[in-house]
Amino acid sequence: MVSNDFSSDIPTKMSTKIVIAGGFGAGKTTLVGSVSEIPAVTTEAVMTEASVGHDDTSATPQKVTTTVAMDFGRITVDQQLIMYMFGTPGQNRFWFMWDDLVRGAVGAVVIVDCRRLADSFEAVDYFETNRRIPYVVALNRFDGQMDYTAEQIREALEVSTSVPIVEFDARDRSSSGTVLKTLLRYALSTNAAAAPVG
Repeated sequence: MVSNDFSSDIPTKMSTKIVIAGGFGAGKTTLVGSVSEIPAVTTEAVMTEASVGHDDTSATPQKVTTTVAMDFGRITVDQQLIMYMFGTPGQNRFWFMWDDLVRGAVGAVVIVDCRRLADSFEAVDYFETNRRIPYVVALNRFDGQMDYTAEQIREALEVSTSVPIVEFDARDRSSSGTVLKTLLRYALSTNAAAAPVG
């Protein structure tokens, strides 16, 4: 007779949700696309004249599309853990979606374009205010350079001293992976990670 109990043979898979947030053009879609093991789902739309006066592309003149809903990607961390990434839209006019996107998340990455620190204030403030969701700050190195130190940016953005800040290149899979590992370690080490969200 064959036993129907296969539970000991099949490893239990768990999934977790993280949010990739930040200002307009900071590198959220790029990060999701660089690490996702599936083709990233994006809601990129061509920027039109309606964005003139709303979206500052002076630091990113080559940017011709923008996320209008969310980005989605998946990465298998190990045999037991699958991580689902949800990238938020960066413009203020789409921020009404943030509460829904962060519901159930174990943590968030706030991507900062150091050339445009002011664009990051509201994203950082969102997670500083919503203390139930642990977050890390990821400084995207555009053109491979940083104009400020991590501590200068921490002070400028008024980020709590307990929040990890990491430099990375959103185009590089390994570099982006380091950001996600930093977030997971931080989320596991905080009491906030154990509290239900949403």
